[in-house]
Amino acid sequence: MSAYFDWAATTRPNPEILELANKIAVSVYANPSSVHSDGKKAAQTLEQARTDCARILGTSPSTLYFTSGGTESDYVPLLALLQRPVRGSVAISAIEHPAIAEQAKMLSHTGWETLVIPADRDGFVSPEAVLSTIREDTAYVAVMAVNNETGAIQPVEQIAEALVQSCKGRKKPHFHVDAVQAIGKIPVSFTSTGIDSGAISGHKIGGPRGIGLLYLARRIEPFIRGGGQESGIRPGTENVPGAVALAAALDAAICGLDIDHGMKMMDMIIERLGSLGGFTTIPESRTLSDSRFSPWIIQLSNSSIPGEVLVRSLSAYDISISTGSACSSRKKSRPVLDAMRVPKNIQQNAFRLSIGPTTDESDIEQLYHALKEICRRL
Repeated sequence: MSAYFDWAATTRPNPEILELANKIAVSVYANPSSVHSDGKKAAQTLEQARTDCARILGTSPSTLYFTSGGTESDYVPLLALLQRPVRGSVAISAIEHPAIAEQAKMLSHTGWETLVIPADRDGFVSPEAVLSTIREDTAYVAVMAVNNETGAIQPVEQIAEALVQSCKGRKKPHFHVDAVQAIGKIPVSFTSTGIDSGAISGHKIGGPRGIGLLYLARRIEPFIRGGGQESGIRPGTENVPGAVALAAALDAAICGLDIDHGMKMMDMIIERLGSLGGFTTIPESRTLSDSRFSPWIIQLSNSSIPGEVLVRSLSAYDISISTGSACSSRKKSRPVLDAMRVPKNIQQNAFRLSIGPTTDESDIEQLYHALKEICRRL
């Protein structure tokens, strides 16, 4: 039997949700922009999916825009800055996903200056760090809700409030929250005062790939233009089956969220791997049932075996793990671990385990025995 510990890269899709998407693809196939009856049916189905998503997330349908996934939802608000005639600065945390970090680098070639908000050694970004980094010309701030490599839960609501309070009398920077690893995994709200935009990905919560949501508290002027779909925020023919499936995935993930199960499985991982010797958590301060971290993601390091070797070795046992973000797994640099000042030798041996709602004790025992054999052999 295979054991899957790479849920942060993509989840096992829910068969019922995929079946629903296939059903909609066959029965509601018209273009939602068409004015004939089939087009109107598609448009109504799309809007019902938006309404369902809004109800589940506790926001208004007018704040939600369907996209192709988390990456697009992350970069749309950032690239909107290219529409502004006056350049300034953007501030992104040192632990941001490449979807934002790489776009920020691109902006630096267009007259925008990128400011990096530091993280502490445990991988957390504080409101104080944000306020000490931004300037009067800072137009945009990005801090993710849950780090995709370490699972560190960031204080985004406190950061949002700090930005509101510190910017009284002047325009507040747009505050974006990448919630891809948070929605359906920990309690999170976009409607907190000061959060201007947020990103959600369907395939991170049991839905299909190619569908995501962008939350916008207020309308922005998008950089990319097209046929006017999604109120002009995200042009291109809408993915109606994906939208319906995303609504179903959100409902299943949020309503069925079992944090206690995740905590129980994560504690078992820490205890079992700790008993092998040579394995440490990153950061080392992470403890059992540590509420500062998502119970679904953990970063570890082995004292002598490189992370890439462990990935390949465990694959031979039909066990899937990763060395970090799937979106940058082929890159040698580890910006998140660099930001945490993790020594290079520990970085080289680092790997990520991420779990999901169907992870059970047998999966962890399979991982434990495989690692025990690999450590003995290597």
